[in-house]
Amino acid sequence: MKDGAVIVTGASRGIGAAVSMALADRGYLVAGLSRTGDAPSGAEDPGKFLLRKCDVTDETAIRESFAWVAEEAGGIRCLINNAGLHTNARSAELTLEGYNETMAINATSVMLGSREAFPYLEARGGGLIINMGSFFDKIGVPQNLSYCASKAAVGAITRCLAVEWARFGIRVVNLAPGYIATDLNKDFLAQKRQRDFLASRIPTGAPGTAEDVARMIGALLDEDIPYLTGETIYLDGGQSINH
Repeated sequence: MKDGAVIVTGASRGIGAAVSMALADRGYLVAGLSRTGDAPSGAEDPGKFLLRKCDVTDETAIRESFAWVAEEAGGIRCLINNAGLHTNARSAELTLEGYNETMAINATSVMLGSREAFPYLEARGGGLIINMGSFFDKIGVPQNLSYCASKAAVGAITRCLAVEWARFGIRVVNLAPGYIATDLNKDFLAQKRQRDFLASRIPTGAPGTAEDVARMIGALLDEDIPYLTGETIYLDGGQSINH
């Protein structure tokens, strides 16, 4: 078991669950935080994870959860800010409450989590923060104003922290997936209209998988490239650059 824990927020389902299980298989001690505190969906051995309920929009809950993880695991080596929310609304009808909720979960939580992880990463001489962005951060998507804005903010937060914290040996990377098939969106992606649209737009021919994202994160952790920081890595099958 490698020293310190890898914290994954939103770890109980979807991409977070796949990432948590893949990292555990690679030998990392994974601390899964979620609103329910449940083990990653599909995990064969829930007992090998550190699990805790945590609302990522609550700074007290984040602070206490990170302190608990550090105590249990002997430190924190990596934070994966994965928790997120996707909503759709006509921009002319978008409520302030809905906008603020999406920004809080998708962007403000990244700031809070990174801020609370900082002293633990500094204490161990450095570490890695991976923020979960989206390729929606650079395109215009109807009825997705809140989501696109929140993911663009994640990229900006990543760049600012990377520059400010490089001297502490802390690297910050923004991983921006395209359409990823998970248990949370399988019904949507199963619709013929969506399958045909994505097949025409994604050069590789189909959405990616949660395992694709997990492998990318595992590679970033395993390779530990000191010169890689502040960047947004698009994992979208070439969709965002397809003319």
